[in-house]
Amino acid sequence: MTTAAACGVGRRYALLLALRDSEYARKVYGGYRNVFVAALGGVDGERWDCFRVVDGEFPAPEDLARYDGFVVSGSPHDAYGDDDWIRRLCALIQTVHAMKKRVLGICFGHQVLCRALGGRVGKARGGWDVGVRKVTFVHDLEGLEFLRNLQIDRLPKYASIIEVHQDEVWEIPPRARVLAYSEKTRVEAFAVGEHALGIQGHPEYTTDILHSLIDRLLRENAIHRCVGEDARRTMAESRGPDCRFWTALCRGFLNGGGSCSRSPAAPEVTSRAAVDCFAGAAPVLPLACSTRTGTY
Repeated sequence: MTTAAACGVGRRYALLLALRDSEYARKVYGGYRNVFVAALGGVDGERWDCFRVVDGEFPAPEDLARYDGFVVSGSPHDAYGDDDWIRRLCALIQTVHAMKKRVLGICFGHQVLCRALGGRVGKARGGWDVGVRKVTFVHDLEGLEFLRNLQIDRLPKYASIIEVHQDEVWEIPPRARVLAYSEKTRVEAFAVGEHALGIQGHPEYTTDILHSLIDRLLRENAIHRCVGEDARRTMAESRGPDCRFWTALCRGFLNGGGSCSRSPAAPEVTSRAAVDCFAGAAPVLPLACSTRTGTY
């Protein structure tokens, strides 16, 4: 494979948005599509097609083979819900996984990827997790090519990431491997072979987006004030999320294990914070639709 091909030239990705743009995301970034492409894209020759699956917009079956990878976003909906679009999304994930296409699931996407491939998801035992959290990687991760080819000496023992969720993975899918965990969440990341990667946190989020989400969750009485205060404390006490590591991990996975430098022609981001950031077993419960929102 040539260096150009390894770095994504000519690659095509489908971004499956499971949420609608917030007022803040529209105003500051021009929508969540730009947030994702700023974080995960930016290589000359790449193409990112956006589908708002939350509104029933999906890639055509005959176009699936044209994509090198699929990214499933976070969402305020529950990954174990019975909404038609969620079931359709599960079926799409099963189809492209069988085609050996790379699927990256983030937050809700991490959970729905788990569900689609035979795992179990549900409400988090510890309730909402909001803020900057330290994630611990497991010791033995031999055999995963996309990790070995990231052009780093070794995976760090810890990496901080932004979390905004009250649902979690209970049981990983068959043949899946847990890659990372935290004090609050037993499965922060998992992989199924070389073609499925789930990350519970938000590699694409910046601290300004997190501040905006905390404000909105408090206004909507979705979280208690103490949860919001704790989230702000984690931002103040940490050095912020390890954005460079997480975005390199995601890009390396999507590019088939290669690590690429960002192109000077990468999309502009209008937020200064974005520029800084990017430079025992749980009980098994039946899957059911919940009226409460779980992930953003």
